[in-house]
Amino acid sequence: MTRVRRALGAWGEHVAEAYLAGRGLSIIDRNWRCREGEIDLVAADGGTVVFCEVKTRRGSTFGTGLDAVAGRKAARLRRLAMLWLAAHARDEAAEIRFDVISVTPRPGNGPGIDHARGVF
Repeated sequence: MTRVRRALGAWGEHVAEAYLAGRGLSIIDRNWRCREGEIDLVAADGGTVVFCEVKTRRGSTFGTGLDAVAGRKAARLRRLAMLWLAAHARDEAAEIRFDVISVTPRPGNGPGIDHARGVF
């Protein structure tokens, strides 16, 4: 991954984190990694643990960030969520939700943010 793509992704995650915090969610974890992969953001929305995948795109030529999270990517995020819950001694029966946030830079207008709650 190039330095530019990494920087764009980090910027998008920062924007998404601020967006969630601005809507009253508490950020519990950022870029949690294990052998299976990474969860971008973990937040608390009241009593619900929210696992959030952040996709940052420079444009929609190759689809939106929301389009990029389906099938195998969604299944992997579910597996990662179970591993996160186990590692953090949280009850797997606790209410959880999977969100996707798509961030697109819009120079002069602030970032474009699309937030899909409970996508799978």
